[in-house]
Amino acid sequence: MSKRVIVWLLGIASLSGVAVARDQIYIVGSSTVYPFTTYVAKAFAAKSNPLPRVESTGTGGGMKLFCAGVGPDTPDITNASRPMKQSEYETCVKNGVSDITGMKVGFDGIVFAHSQKNPDISLTREQIFLALAEEVPSKDGKSLVKNPYKTWNEIDPSLPNRKIVVYGPPTTSGTRDSFEEMVMEHASKHFDAYGDQKGKYKAIRQDDVYVPAAENDDLVVRKLTKDLEAFGIFGYSYLEENADKIQGAHVDGKDPTFQTISSGEYPIARGLYLYIKNAHRNDVKGMDAFIKVYTNANMIGLKGALQRIGLIPMDERELKKVQVAVWAQTKLTEAMVKKNTILP
Repeated sequence: MSKRVIVWLLGIASLSGVAVARDQIYIVGSSTVYPFTTYVAKAFAAKSNPLPRVESTGTGGGMKLFCAGVGPDTPDITNASRPMKQSEYETCVKNGVSDITGMKVGFDGIVFAHSQKNPDISLTREQIFLALAEEVPSKDGKSLVKNPYKTWNEIDPSLPNRKIVVYGPPTTSGTRDSFEEMVMEHASKHFDAYGDQKGKYKAIRQDDVYVPAAENDDLVVRKLTKDLEAFGIFGYSYLEENADKIQGAHVDGKDPTFQTISSGEYPIARGLYLYIKNAHRNDVKGMDAFIKVYTNANMIGLKGALQRIGLIPMDERELKKVQVAVWAQTKLTEAMVKKNTILP
């Protein structure tokens, strides 16, 4: 082949958006969405397709990789356990990743879990907040002090005399973002001592009571089976998969179950998402076929396969809207990002 032909071929490839076509789909992102996407990847590979490469990097870590640019060394899809942030969208656009389609996978609950060997426990979000906040109200409620609590009964005498230790997600995790919003910020509304930070306070203590775990929820589950005092924070699917070893605490009087999460009764519930790089859809072999498998009702519908491993599915009406948007390659806009939605 002549040099002129090679240069011409490279020019055509670069015009398509990806420098060199790739046969293997590359996916990063949320550890919560990871088991669902891994299941779909295996189902896709069972149809004689190359097994997609799926990495658990955390939602924030996945967004950084996804938004780094367009090309064969960047991910095609990122999993997310929260909607894309405006700052992430702006980074994507700045780096040429301007044609993105969002896809809702379903719902999930964040559980505050511990060993099955422990008795049941019921906690409020305010009690969890007081256990984990960097600063808490003083005894007279007029100022903030460094968190002094070491055991749960110091927060409330009705709680057990049990050491406070919590294995939770790192700052790169979408689960951490959701926990901060739905537990920390929500609970801070009930304490006047936070002043201007009331309803916004989310700082988590850094004195080894809260232990940031790696983006590996299986590791947290193993820790809970050995440390009976500890709690762990992760997605409902890991509770479902390990129900013989761990149990979820009741939060605000609600047990984390399929029914309470799907109905919205459980207070720490959220949506799960994929973000798709449309510039790669024509250049990475099998992307459209993979997306078709993922969006099928047999996978994420009310009676879909992912429900069996812990996904809380959307109703049929919402699923249809998602399918239409994904297959139309509906472009994510700044206005949609500001509204925390993937639909126009």
